[in-house]
Amino acid sequence: MDRSTDAQIVERVLRGDAELYAELVERYRDRYARYALHMLGNREDAEEALQDAFTRAYRSLARCEDPERFGAWLFRILVNRCRTVGARRGRRSRTFVSDDLALHEAAEEHPAERSAWREEIDRALGRLRPEQREAFLLKYVEELGYDEMSRLTGAGVSALKMRVMRACDRLRELLSDVRDSRGVREERRLPEVNDARHS
Repeated sequence: MDRSTDAQIVERVLRGDAELYAELVERYRDRYARYALHMLGNREDAEEALQDAFTRAYRSLARCEDPERFGAWLFRILVNRCRTVGARRGRRSRTFVSDDLALHEAAEEHPAERSAWREEIDRALGRLRPEQREAFLLKYVEELGYDEMSRLTGAGVSALKMRVMRACDRLRELLSDVRDSRGVREERRLPEVNDARHS
């Protein structure tokens, strides 16, 4: 694996070593694929957004103002592509991750007994308004600060805080319904989401 920095790879690609772009794809593909899958709810849409983001980044590479932060620049492109794909297809049906294989690939490894709860969380995420789901994922999955979220989305910090708060409230409501219908076993896991807004 190439140990070069992102900036070194970008420079070499711009000088004509186009095949080296595959190294940047390899570095960011898995993490960004998880984000796209959580945002869009199915593997086909997520793959479309991800491939489009990589293609657009390659074509616009000369406009990357800070190659050391190529990953952040690429992520901004991906956020926009997810919005576009989601707007085009999301209105036709409610989205949630229903492909078990895609869910397994997207999620970090969890003990087997948590898989059902993880599916409920993904379903609940899919029921959030797109801007709330985006803000929640950027904050608690990508672990970005509000300033970085603002730069990525173009929304103000106050608006993003409100979106995250509303997302947490809605998730609490949706997951409480699951807790009530499935019993105490899920109840002890619910505070992970309840407490997220205070992190």
